[in-house]
Amino acid sequence: MNKSTSKQAKVGKARVPTTLVPTDITAEPQHKHYDIDRAIRAAVAKMAGGISPHSAYEAWSDWAMHLNRSPGRQLELTERAQSNVLKLLRHSASTLLGKDSTPPFQPKDYDHRFVDPSWNNAPFIFWQQGFLAMQDWWDQATDNMRGLHKQDADRTRFQMRQLLDFGAPSNLPWMNPEIIAETARTGGRNLVDGAFHLTEDMIQTLTQTHKPAPEGYEIGVDLACTPGEIVFRNTLFELIQYAPQTDQVQAEPILFIPAWIMKYYILDLSPHNSMINYLVQQGFTVFMISWRNPTADLSGLSLEDYRINGVLAALDAINTIVPDRKVHANGYCLGGTLLAITAATMARDGDERLASVTLMATQVDFAEAGELLMFVDESQIAFVEDMMWSQGYLDRPQMARTFSAIRAEDLIYTRAVNRYFLGKEDLPTDIGVWNGDTTRMPARMHSEYLRGLFLENRLTAGRFAVEGRVIALKDISTPMFVIATETDHIAPWRSVYKIQLFTDCDLTFVLTKGGHNGGILSEPGHADRHYRIGHRAAGALYKGPDLWLFRQTAVSGSWWPEYTNWLNENSSDLVSPPQSGPLSPGFEPPCAAPGTYVHQT
Repeated sequence: MNKSTSKQAKVGKARVPTTLVPTDITAEPQHKHYDIDRAIRAAVAKMAGGISPHSAYEAWSDWAMHLNRSPGRQLELTERAQSNVLKLLRHSASTLLGKDSTPPFQPKDYDHRFVDPSWNNAPFIFWQQGFLAMQDWWDQATDNMRGLHKQDADRTRFQMRQLLDFGAPSNLPWMNPEIIAETARTGGRNLVDGAFHLTEDMIQTLTQTHKPAPEGYEIGVDLACTPGEIVFRNTLFELIQYAPQTDQVQAEPILFIPAWIMKYYILDLSPHNSMINYLVQQGFTVFMISWRNPTADLSGLSLEDYRINGVLAALDAINTIVPDRKVHANGYCLGGTLLAITAATMARDGDERLASVTLMATQVDFAEAGELLMFVDESQIAFVEDMMWSQGYLDRPQMARTFSAIRAEDLIYTRAVNRYFLGKEDLPTDIGVWNGDTTRMPARMHSEYLRGLFLENRLTAGRFAVEGRVIALKDISTPMFVIATETDHIAPWRSVYKIQLFTDCDLTFVLTKGGHNGGILSEPGHADRHYRIGHRAAGALYKGPDLWLFRQTAVSGSWWPEYTNWLNENSSDLVSPPQSGPLSPGFEPPCAAPGTYVHQT
């Protein structure tokens, strides 16, 4: 790839970040009695964990009516039930007679509740197989039917899976061989410890207190500890500039834009797996946005606030510190969606300050957004909006329950069994501590995100307007580097891949092993890692995800060195590190990294 001999960026007049003035999401005129309805719905929403009862009822009604008028499907399900019962009887008879018999039903790949060998012994194998047979039947019963809305089929399957998982034999102390054995070994001490853990967790849930970080996981000391300082702050974010670790650096700095659904330090965990620390060691000047954790007084923050007073304000600050240089912008998750919107707007307006755009686990098209779509329809969004209206934000625990429910087998029930019945303490990990460091979502912004992007999919439909004019992703001409992860249930990799449908620029696509967070944290030396990488030249014809996957060979190791090489190819030259410090004599850095916003609870 040719390097330009001159990387003088086209920059406009520096933008002075404005004071944020929250705007009520219910700005349209409403009758005064309307608030009574909202208050009632908000109270129901809190009790229901943000799940709309109407959406659930509608899904089951749709499923039941289509099944009722499908006698052929009813016969199929009857035969399936008979077949499953016969399989259970044959296996049970063989087991009781002491014969080797392969269990006819197997847990799903991600279900680890029955991995203990004692589940293969009688009578536990009978209970396990009975549960899996019932699960198999319901999977078939809630499969798509002709005329049935796919979202309703997915919802009925999901809700039935939640009900089955709640009553799984692994959750019942008298049916779980691990609990029985541990109770016998400790004389019941595990149940006493478990009761203590349950009480502790219930108190924390009711009081919404924030657990202090365990020893060895202190923010700024053990986590988020890459050296740097705050060089800019406004109402919305703090900007961290990391201290150089090499004598020379690439001329173009990197700006990271994390999602405000998470604390930024997922990208700066422990020193050994910090992506930020790695890039600084490779000779890059790195800046990081650390978002404020909004409270009810900032309920009116919009997506536009995050674009103007967030991304653009950060670019203005970097242009002052590193003048006349373009910037490599990297957006993660929702931060990547915001970056794509910002980059398209900048391209439309002739703002050429971006050297490249990197999107990590980011969706721009939400038609195939995976299991999260089960929680998005008009009724559901209205339900969430009413809950946010009453409290001013969507709290992270409310979001965390949604993400956990998608993989309830491991994220809810396995942990509950270990903690409450086996009496085990949660072993602290850096990513576990980060995951428990919760944040909030401003009411207006989250409503705009759910409606404009998830529900109406405006960005790729040519209906997403910025400053009154529609933007188009195909206007982005800067090189792009896009990373997706194989087992991501928040941003499925085929959905992330669709960026190639809506852009024409030079694009490198990486598919890496792992999930939404684990796949991104893929530092060199991480065991059992692999990735696939492909390049699409600017203006090349589109290839579908399955064809792309078939043609790409898995490469062992971390994708981070590939990213470093790509950044080097799209940079101009090596220079002395820029000065770090205040943007003007009147602005003094308030503190060293990681700053103050990251500590907000």
